[in-house]
Amino acid sequence: MMTEHTDEKIYVGLDIGTTKVCAIVASVDASGGVNILGVGKAPSEGINRGVVVNIDKTVNAIKTAIEQAELASGIQVDSVYVGIAGDHIQSIANSDKITITNKDSEIRKEDVKRLIDKCQNIILPPDQHILHVIPQEFVVDGQDGATDPVGMIGKSLEAEVRIVTGLVTAAKNMHKCVQRAGYRVADIILEPLASSYAVLDPEEKEAGVVLVDIGGGTSDVAVFRDNTIRHTAVIAIAGQKVTDDIKIGLSVLEDQAMRLKHDHGFAYQDLIQEDETITVPGIAGRPPKEIRKSVLSNIIQARAEEILEIVGIELRRSGYMDSLSAGVVLTGGGSLLGGLAPLATEILGMDAKIGHPRGISGGLVSEVNSPIYSTGVGLVLYAISTDPTKGGKGGGFLKASEGGNTMKAWTKKMKNWFNEF
Repeated sequence: MMTEHTDEKIYVGLDIGTTKVCAIVASVDASGGVNILGVGKAPSEGINRGVVVNIDKTVNAIKTAIEQAELASGIQVDSVYVGIAGDHIQSIANSDKITITNKDSEIRKEDVKRLIDKCQNIILPPDQHILHVIPQEFVVDGQDGATDPVGMIGKSLEAEVRIVTGLVTAAKNMHKCVQRAGYRVADIILEPLASSYAVLDPEEKEAGVVLVDIGGGTSDVAVFRDNTIRHTAVIAIAGQKVTDDIKIGLSVLEDQAMRLKHDHGFAYQDLIQEDETITVPGIAGRPPKEIRKSVLSNIIQARAEEILEIVGIELRRSGYMDSLSAGVVLTGGGSLLGGLAPLATEILGMDAKIGHPRGISGGLVSEVNSPIYSTGVGLVLYAISTDPTKGGKGGGFLKASEGGNTMKAWTKKMKNWFNEF
């Protein structure tokens, strides 16, 4: 959303997750500072692993979250930047080449756009469409390593890109829910890309880092090196699986399993200093149940190790396992488990830390200072960074000389899909 509010512009990020829907209202002041004006959160019961499975429940959750954010901010929301994730998301590497025909052989913005457009000419399954096109590297006359070739002299220009695709019906259903709730979709953004804006430092992206966003239904993996995404993956195991394991393993109710995870959850049993006893109320008048923290941790650790081991597989698949000087940054609600960072360090063999939202300067800063808000805050920061009126280039990681024009073209195409309803 971009509407004038005194001398500020307003942006709204909407994170529609498996366990929660979160709305963030933010503004940019005259000095460029980002202020959080309102936060709203509602339980999500209509989403499964990033895909809408119940329209009405999702619409109601969206309404509740945005209305809370409107009440807190005093601003009526019109449009939102929506995150998309799920195990239907795929990424494909592709490359192509063009000849520079300008008389002076100087590479221009139009040449880069023509090349990126050509790279998108791939055969996809009919149910998949392109969400993002992320340039990896440009090659001018056989010389690689160029990140922005505009202005360079050359006869040929090559590009290696990573194309991120998603299920058309997933994006359409997400869009439909937002529309039914009474709001307009300004753009749909890949969630790990959005989260990276909130929790990763530019130096980390340059040196090499893997972002692991552990949500309720999926864990999203994004590998960054030289300031761009090099590999993405979605793991269909996340926080809800941990809750299910606790529920089954300890024979407790769903809400009891959630409270045990949130209040006493620990992902690395060896680091427990005091093996306290946790008392859980009995079911239907039965006596209370006593559970050792070490037993709870043993259940959680098994699932946490599985997630991290799959992350390791994706890192080896990416080819960047040994090139990530900044290690791993864990974020999302699932990262709040105690001991998860040291467990990640042990399993992945690299430094690990928990990523909290950054890049905000005022307003409700303390209210969003939690990994559960990383995607919501990231959506707002993405919107600001890609707004040409704020100095953005309009296309996220399509930073190569007006690559944003290509992104706008794909955003327009996505909106055309939505108009098919």
